[in-house]
Amino acid sequence: MSTDTKMLTISNLFAGYGKVQVLHGISIEVPKGKVVTLIGSNGAGKTTTMRAVSGMIAPTAGEISLNGKRIEGMESYHIAKLGLAHSPEGRRVFATMSVTDNLTLGAFPRLTGARPKGDVKADLERALELFPRLKERREQLAGTLSGGEQQMLAMARAVMLNPEVVLLDEPSMGLAPILVAEVFRIIERLKSEGVTMLLVEQFAAAALAVADYGYVLENGRISVHGPAAKLRDDPAVKAAYLGGGGGH
Repeated sequence: MSTDTKMLTISNLFAGYGKVQVLHGISIEVPKGKVVTLIGSNGAGKTTTMRAVSGMIAPTAGEISLNGKRIEGMESYHIAKLGLAHSPEGRRVFATMSVTDNLTLGAFPRLTGARPKGDVKADLERALELFPRLKERREQLAGTLSGGEQQMLAMARAVMLNPEVVLLDEPSMGLAPILVAEVFRIIERLKSEGVTMLLVEQFAAAALAVADYGYVLENGRISVHGPAAKLRDDPAVKAAYLGGGGGH
C-alpha cells in the first residue's frame, strides 16, 4: 500500500441531534499512517464528527469510508470490527475492572474472531510498555486511577484493537500540563509506529505540532485546512487558536 492510501474518508457529512444540525457538509481525509487533527472552539462540532464516524450517531447525509468500505450509519460494534478504535471524550473506562482487564476488552473483537487475532498477550505487554504508569498499576481497578491515568488507559485500550484508525477525542482534556506532555509523547510514539490517527484537540498548538495535516472546524463547517506546519503559520489560525489561550 502506498503511503497516500486514504484510510478514513469523510465526504460532505451532515450530522446533528434531533432537529439541530451540527455539521454542515464537512469533508476530511486521513491517509494511512498519518496523524490528522481537527481543531476548533467548543461547540464547533468536533465531538459530533467523532461520534458520527464511530457510529454513536447516524449522519443525516454524506459518506464515511474506512479502508474503502462505507461505514456511515453502521452500529459501533460493526465499525470496531472493521478496525476503527475510538478513545472517547471523558475517558469512559470500566471502573470496576482492573487495568489489565480493560486492556483485554479493547482486544475483544480479536478474541472473538471478528478481527485478525495476532498476539494479544504480546500487544498487552507492548501497551503497558507504552504507558509505564499503567504498567505500575496493571492490577488496580480502573476507577481508582487518576484522571490522567484513566485517559492513558482509554488510549491504550483503543490501541489494543490493533486498529486501522484510532480516533482520539480530546485526549488532554482536564489533565495537568505534565500529563498533557506525556499524552502527546505517546501520540508521537504511536505515529512513529505507523498508527493512523484522527485527533480532536483543544490544544491547537500541541495538536498541530504532532499532526501531519489539519482541519479547522467553525460552526460545523471546515473553514481552512492544509499541512499542519502551514496552519501553524496561518495568521487567522494563529489569532483564533494559537494565541494566549483565547478561551479555547
